[in-house]
Amino acid sequence: MSLSEDICPIPAIAPMSADGDMDAAIASARAAVGLPVGTRVVAAMSGGVDSTVVAALLHKAGYDVVGVTLQLYDHGAALKKKGACCAGQDIHDARLAAETLGIPHYVLDYESRFRDAVIDQFADSYLRGQTPVPCIRCNQTVKFRDLLDVARDLGAEAMATGHYVRRSVGADGRPQMRKAVDHSRDQSYFLFATTPEQLDYLRFPLADLEKPQVRGVAAELGLRIAAKPDSQDICFVPSGDYRSLIDKLRPEGRQAGEIVHMDGRVLGEHAGITDYTIGQRRGLNVAVGEPLFVTKLDPAKRHVIVGPREALLTAGLTLEETNWLGDAPTMLDAARDGAPVLARVRSTRPPAPAWLTLTDGAIGVAFERGEEGVAPGQACALYDPADSDRLIGGGFIRATTAAI
Repeated sequence: MSLSEDICPIPAIAPMSADGDMDAAIASARAAVGLPVGTRVVAAMSGGVDSTVVAALLHKAGYDVVGVTLQLYDHGAALKKKGACCAGQDIHDARLAAETLGIPHYVLDYESRFRDAVIDQFADSYLRGQTPVPCIRCNQTVKFRDLLDVARDLGAEAMATGHYVRRSVGADGRPQMRKAVDHSRDQSYFLFATTPEQLDYLRFPLADLEKPQVRGVAAELGLRIAAKPDSQDICFVPSGDYRSLIDKLRPEGRQAGEIVHMDGRVLGEHAGITDYTIGQRRGLNVAVGEPLFVTKLDPAKRHVIVGPREALLTAGLTLEETNWLGDAPTMLDAARDGAPVLARVRSTRPPAPAWLTLTDGAIGVAFERGEEGVAPGQACALYDPADSDRLIGGGFIRATTAAI
């Protein structure tokens, strides 16, 4: 089968309604890059519609575009996913798009790095009773560290990605990260760990576009991925069954233990703490006449601790692996001053009013009102209360303090 043949059919989608729309999208991409036409820009191409449209718009805008795709996991395994005939064809789709656009394209084998930095860390986090966010780890390490080095080696002045987030320049001349215009697609939570130095080099050409516009651009340019479904699962768990992966990588996590009520009563047994996450209600297989939720995991004792819903309320948390993009010189300075923030503890939850704390040298967050379901291992992204679209940093949640 040749490169130009379709391995998997993708339904048609209507192109953009007018030439002016395409011109506006190109102008928006050019403004997002902010560099002279003809400058070399590396486009990180995952094979999906977003990153492909980024490469296409930059090419149409007159930049010297080089596409780079990372092979991160076993694509053969992804082909076995029922109901997703195109899973595992991402590299093929990226190559085909680059061929259609007439731009150079490189595929880099990063499977080993990805396994070390993301997959192994993912499995280890569950053994520690945490709830990891692998997409953040991937952005933090493989994509925004290793791939940026590749882009510089290729002589690029910037690297562009298909993330829905905005990069702007503040009055002090430093780059800022802001939410995308389409808040329903905003990915700033997943990019909290982007350092100022990385942000100086990165570009996000989709900041001003909504998803239907992006698909319309792809259709107008004749790109076959215009209607390609968005990825819904963790990329290296194509079946969606992450517990089976953890059992395979870390079989020691499959050890039985007790399900314990927070008042000390032993209510039952479990087959392994990796089956549970903070806030979980279903699958506990215990009954005491009231709804119970997982409130804490104790790997050392192999205890799954449960309690009523109100026990999920969190008054505060401590952070580790922090990153700062705010106006204060450092996050430590901001914490020392008790700076107000908007704290977002899950990608699906809105930011909540809070303030930074400093206790025995540990930076933390205290909430004005209790936050529900805050889990160690998750990320806490911080936004500016005076400008709620601006991301000012964040960290991974190390520990929590209950509100009751």
